[in-house]
Amino acid sequence: MQASAQQILALLPHTQCQRCGYPDCAAYAQAIASGEAAINQCPPGGQEGVARLAAATGLPALPLNPANGREQERSVAFVDEDWCIGCTLCIKACPVDAIIGSNKFMHVVVESLCTGCELCIPACPVDCIELEIATPRRTGWQAWTADQATQADKRYEKHSNRRPYDADILHKKHKHTLETKLADPTLGSTITESAVLDKKRAFIEAALAKSRARGL
Repeated sequence: MQASAQQILALLPHTQCQRCGYPDCAAYAQAIASGEAAINQCPPGGQEGVARLAAATGLPALPLNPANGREQERSVAFVDEDWCIGCTLCIKACPVDAIIGSNKFMHVVVESLCTGCELCIPACPVDCIELEIATPRRTGWQAWTADQATQADKRYEKHSNRRPYDADILHKKHKHTLETKLADPTLGSTITESAVLDKKRAFIEAALAKSRARGL
């Protein structure tokens, strides 16, 4: 059975998590359609997702490939407001614009929009983003609905259609924010304990060192 990339894409969860090894769900769908990728590389879809793809393509329903991750409960990200430095890097990393905030101000994850892709976590220079389980004991398509997939797809399309942000400007803003927070780590934070402030200052110094190492 020959399924088109569009038909395959419609069966994917649109979390845009990149765990499949491709930059987005559309790229993975195209790779399946062209025979370049197997149908068992999408952990958010889980084994049920593999079965749906098998039915559409006529390919055997293999177990999920552990190299791409495991089927698990869906998580949502949240930002620790005391540690957030307002750098906006997580906002840029979120593929569905589920994070709101502005430069030098605390950011907030809109739980109902978060796909659990986890792409914001490595983007955060001070490790202030953590995950919470949103669907206890429910995994794959039991933890994600068709309506949520449609919403995520539409938000990703809008995110992708925006004019790309100049990377150099973004990194320079990031460096300036780090320098400002390093000068006074209490800005926008409720932390007052000196030991905790010292720890926060160390995180910021490490992030600033990485920025400077890139020549920014």
